[in-house]
Amino acid sequence: MKHICIVLWLLLSSLNIFAQKDTADDTRMSLLTCGVGDELYSSFGHTAIRYYDPAKGIDEVYNYGMFEFSDPDFLMKFTRGKLLYYVAIGSYNNFVEDYSYERRSVIEQELNLSLAQKTQILAFLKNNLKPENKYYKYDFLYDNCATRIRDIFPGILGPGFSYGASLPDERKISFRGIINEYQRNNHWARLGINIILGSKIDKVMTNEEAMFLPDMLMRAVGDARLDGNAFVAGSPVQVVKGADRSALSLNGPMWAMVALLLITLLVFFVRPLKVLKPLVAFIHLFISGLLGAVLLFMWLGTDHQSCANNYNLLWALPFNLPFAFTLFRPRKWHKQYSLIAILLLILALMVHVIGIQVMSLKELMPFFLCLLYVYLFVYKRAIAAFGGGAGSSVAR
Repeated sequence: MKHICIVLWLLLSSLNIFAQKDTADDTRMSLLTCGVGDELYSSFGHTAIRYYDPAKGIDEVYNYGMFEFSDPDFLMKFTRGKLLYYVAIGSYNNFVEDYSYERRSVIEQELNLSLAQKTQILAFLKNNLKPENKYYKYDFLYDNCATRIRDIFPGILGPGFSYGASLPDERKISFRGIINEYQRNNHWARLGINIILGSKIDKVMTNEEAMFLPDMLMRAVGDARLDGNAFVAGSPVQVVKGADRSALSLNGPMWAMVALLLITLLVFFVRPLKVLKPLVAFIHLFISGLLGAVLLFMWLGTDHQSCANNYNLLWALPFNLPFAFTLFRPRKWHKQYSLIAILLLILALMVHVIGIQVMSLKELMPFFLCLLYVYLFVYKRAIAAFGGGAGSSVAR
């Protein structure tokens, strides 16, 4: 009887082992990487995790890219860098349908994990769904849907896990450089991003930092290793084929700035139009001053790390805003202000040349020339009105 019990125990144990193996084989955990879309918020792609358990009828997606658009303070929170994103769970089929509708690609990489490892990651994700854990303060470069998932695998799987190269051929590129590549056809957005983000984004990204982009995370996961084995099981599967968005478009901001420069030159050098000089000067100074005030606010008044140390303030001078309203009557101090502004404009160009902060000179150089003509006009008018010396009488 004792021997029969032992045999039965061994048989049941074997069946239990096989049952666990079958369960491990049936469940799947994978990384979903979504391609870029037409809108600015979708122009860098998206990342999510899929968990599939056919035995329990579970096919769900964990998505760290959710936010409350209906929040009445949405715009203010977004502007100040205080907008909270959160993780949510949804149907895989609905997820795929949404991206098919937007004509955005979806690529799936099944992860080569044991049942215990899947269980650990799943428990972590479910714990993140709790109200006290689900929210996080979004940061485009340092804390987003891709970085949240990037940090899960080494945190749970331990030292046996290592990412592969996130950039092809260990390419060295800055945050600004990669952003410009993604926005190569969205010229106005690219110009705005380049102006509003400071010198911090001109540093060369590390392998880990580059994974703030879903495409780079997908590449690093594709070459990752877990305990000496490939982290991805098999080849990536294209679930949805996205639209081709590679065709180059006209650089609208550049031509708009060239047109602005031509109008400025006409006003400054065509005699019948010279009467418009003060008005044109006012417009240029008002625009640059208002922009400078915005840049200063984004640096000092928000939580956006990447808006700090912005050397665009050397040409977008906040003081130009009040200065513009003094133009219609010459003042003695206009001469000194104009000289300082010209020197700061030259310094801004040097900052770009040295590489402290890269500026969008293709679009901005015509506007720089406009500002130069404005400052020279104000300087010469002050000289004409008050002479070269501090004690000169007003010219009549």
